Amino acid sequence: MLVLAFDTATPAVTAALHDGERVLAEATTVDARRHGELLVPTIETVLREAGASLGDVTTVVAGSGPGPYTGLRVGLMTAQALATSLGVPAYGVCTLDAVAYGSGLTEPFLVATDARRKEVFWGHYEDMRVRLSGPSVDKPQDLPGKLPLVGAGARLYAEVVGASRLVDAPEYPLAGALAALAAEQLGRPDVQEVVESGTHPVLSLPRPIYLRRPDARVPSAPKKVST
Repeated sequence: MLVLAFDTATPAVTAALHDGERVLAEATTVDARRHGELLVPTIETVLREAGASLGDVTTVVAGSGPGPYTGLRVGLMTAQALATSLGVPAYGVCTLDAVAYGSGLTEPFLVATDARRKEVFWGHYEDMRVRLSGPSVDKPQDLPGKLPLVGAGARLYAEVVGASRLVDAPEYPLAGALAALAAEQLGRPDVQEVVESGTHPVLSLPRPIYLRRPDARVPSAPKKVST
């Protein structure tokens, strides 16, 4: 097994290789405006550091969001293109799940990432592996109270949600955590069939999770001017 995982649903452009037992290489750059420029070089970096080639990859996994439209599409389109050219399966994993897994928490908590427009994408977790609800999008002040919080969205609105609730954990969905979470599932029987049925608790087809319409809109027809 050699899993190539990456995520572009947040400002972090991150990629990693996992051999089914451990992360072989991981690289991350935080830059919200250069997902398209950075993803392929980041993939090349982890392949080089791991001493592997693209042809060695057996599975491609991409963060499926939720996230801003443009950045999210970069990762998912790259995953689909690579999987097709390599003849290997491609899967999606909710970006919030990767943040949760990276936290290592064993108690109930919330993950929140920045959704812009003064909102957060969030999910409720039983522990680092099990999502109880979400993903959802809401104002930070509308998040359930008291539970610990993980993620860049929580830190961005610390004054609103309560700084004491913030957990010292990675703010972004690092690809090493994404790859490790996916690798735990890939050795199980009938994975592809379950994913295609839409009933797998972690893996999905590599399709974006959109919780609202993109900011860009097709212009409406010009109004008629009466004379």
